[in-house]
Amino acid sequence: MPNAQFIAVLYMVLSMVSYQISASFAKQLFTVLDPLSVTILRLCFAAIIVCVMFRSWQIVKRLSYLKWRDLLCYSAALCCMNVLFYMSLGKLPQGIAVGLEFIGPLGLALLSIQRRSDYVWVLLAILGIALMVPWGQTAGTDFSMTGAACALGAGLCWAFYIYFGQKVVHQNIGMHALTIAITLSALALLPIGLYRNAPALLETQYWGKALAIAVLATAIPYALDLKALKQLNKLSYGTLSSLSPALAALTGLVLLAEKIGTLQWAALLCVMVASVGVTLKASQRQTNPTN
Repeated sequence: MPNAQFIAVLYMVLSMVSYQISASFAKQLFTVLDPLSVTILRLCFAAIIVCVMFRSWQIVKRLSYLKWRDLLCYSAALCCMNVLFYMSLGKLPQGIAVGLEFIGPLGLALLSIQRRSDYVWVLLAILGIALMVPWGQTAGTDFSMTGAACALGAGLCWAFYIYFGQKVVHQNIGMHALTIAITLSALALLPIGLYRNAPALLETQYWGKALAIAVLATAIPYALDLKALKQLNKLSYGTLSSLSPALAALTGLVLLAEKIGTLQWAALLCVMVASVGVTLKASQRQTNPTN
């Protein structure tokens, strides 16, 4: 592997690790704040960060010309995805929460399959979901069906986020779309958070941790991803992204002492293999569109 590509792969891995560390820190903050309050604080700081990173004040003059239907759907998907993921994170081991959430974009990719032989990836994804749930221990403290439902809901919102993101791309506003989406999400959730638990949001002792979470989940991953994408094609990027559930499980193990069972590791492996398989097939269809 050429040095430039190796460095790009390293950037990608560091980006995913940074995001998973942010999730672990967020989960630690759940001991003193509820998931919704943590989500709101993170989004508020993230909105400021991305606005500065991408100089998004430049888009103000074009706001009246934008297609707001797609932008609002994109923003709503991002908002619900963040809320549901943090709610699932409060009830499930990190690796399981990310694994279940990952079903969303994987399912969106599976909808594009055209050959019967490709249904093996569907079966792997279904097997992954089935194995991820410790059916004999669903009443235990390490697993919550409500958390699982929130994680799958977050995955569904992730799929919508990708779908409407592809529509928003055609507006040619670049990363400013992300600034708009995060800002609208923060503004939509802030009144709810203030009504439910204003002291938690206004207590400045938590702002430092929330800022750190926002930096780890926003500034560092986006900066590293932009560097990685200069050298990696969509196939490489998609394949590496499939490592996310395993990295989440490892991060949860190291930072939170969360242990998952052998079957659940097998479940994460099924989801990752299905993701890699779909990515490879998608690349082949683009290379040989007549197949």
